[in-house]
Amino acid sequence: MFKENLETIALFGGSFDPPHFGHKSVVKEALKILDIDRLIVVPTFLNPFKKSSFFTTEERLNLTRELFKDFNKVVVDDYEIKELKATPTAKTLKYFQQRYNVKYLIIGADNLEHIDRWHEFEWLNSQITWVVATRKGYKIKSNKLRDVKILEVEADISSTQIRNKESSIDEQQ
Repeated sequence: MFKENLETIALFGGSFDPPHFGHKSVVKEALKILDIDRLIVVPTFLNPFKKSSFFTTEERLNLTRELFKDFNKVVVDDYEIKELKATPTAKTLKYFQQRYNVKYLIIGADNLEHIDRWHEFEWLNSQITWVVATRKGYKIKSNKLRDVKILEVEADISSTQIRNKESSIDEQQ
């Protein structure tokens, strides 16, 4: 099948541990500025740079589906979860390229510092346009990226902050 006949999509992967309104803000803004047919959210089974998750895989998948259920052009896909192991973004991209014209890969600005350590970074960099969501406390240094769009997001929240609050509530009980 020719690439022109495939739906044009953006991929937005991550731990979503847990998903929150910052992720929702990223998706809302991406849908406004990107010329795509669909945005696919891909929760990881396990982030390749982490040893564990706070929430279970099933909880993260269900919470992510709940967060994006009202978005017509958004699909939450369990591809990486079904892999049952940490899956490099390059492998995920290759999987979705078989079905779609994957034009964009959405990442947070917090990923930029070590982006060149990603598995098959050079290949990834040649395949897509990076969409970098701004994040308070992180500068956008995109000199490693071949093609980049900046996604201005003003959501001052992170999954780490939510997990830390959750932990402190548990300790108080």
